[in-house]
Amino acid sequence: MNLKTTFIGLELKSPVIAGSCGLTADIDKLQEIANQGAGAVILKSLFEEQINREAAECISGDSYPEEADYIQNYVRAHTVQHYIDLVKQAKAKLDIPVIASVNCLRDGEWISFAAELEQAGADALELNIFILPTDEFMESAEIENMYFNIVKHVKTVVNIPVIVKISRYFTNLPAFVSKLKAYGANAVTVFNRFYEPDIDIENMKVGAASVFSTPVDLRTTLRWTGILAGKDKLLEISSSSGVHHGDAVVKLLLAGATTVQVCSAVYEQGVGCIDTMNHFLNSWMNKKGFKSIDEFRGKLSYADVLHAERYERAQFMKYFSDKK
Repeated sequence: MNLKTTFIGLELKSPVIAGSCGLTADIDKLQEIANQGAGAVILKSLFEEQINREAAECISGDSYPEEADYIQNYVRAHTVQHYIDLVKQAKAKLDIPVIASVNCLRDGEWISFAAELEQAGADALELNIFILPTDEFMESAEIENMYFNIVKHVKTVVNIPVIVKISRYFTNLPAFVSKLKAYGANAVTVFNRFYEPDIDIENMKVGAASVFSTPVDLRTTLRWTGILAGKDKLLEISSSSGVHHGDAVVKLLLAGATTVQVCSAVYEQGVGCIDTMNHFLNSWMNKKGFKSIDEFRGKLSYADVLHAERYERAQFMKYFSDKK
């Protein structure tokens, strides 16, 4: 089975990689994932928001400013050190690339921790960024610049490749991704998932929706993978969200993805789903006569399909008219 590929300069034995999640925070589970044929692992994100919340819980209302600063710095240092230890353990025990993940809320001194992750041995760094635009007085360009500044400053402190994990909520996604690349991003992950609210109508309370993706989510990922890959054939894309079976892996590679991340499927089906996806991909390649992934990657991207409007179409009018 030859599923070898290259991603951000790293040699991978498979384009199927384990996305950042709770399972990738445990060294035993990481070894299981590697044994099932994952091309790489992305460790559970180090959350800036979580660090700040844990520090706030330790600070009493009557704490002196100096005491509050000490507690904040201690909590940060302890959490970061725990994560650094995970990176070191993973590098020592796994024979596949280990990608650290950082969840950023803003630009600032906190980003300097990225250098420590590189020193710990991380092969690359994924920046998981989502800034929820709730300020009606903030221009969209200001929000985008927050992303650009994070990437720009991280690139000043690390030499390893940097992947930017983004949401689909941008006015002009191709233009935004092009600028991320100009500011130094080596690849993008499309798309991240985040907490979403739901409403309990019986108890009239706001709670949390399911955190897992479904196969239906693949549609949006597939559309934008195809468009972004077609717009820039040198752009490296790691496609995520909605990947539950082997056919989804094939579809995303045909659309132009460099790698495909799995997360929800690992929770719901077990780590063996990675091996199942690899075998599906291998069988499909054999059936179609492809010897390597490069032979068909992007074959059906926005730039390479005969009917590119299939990626552009947003209305159902023609679809339903064809059904008559």
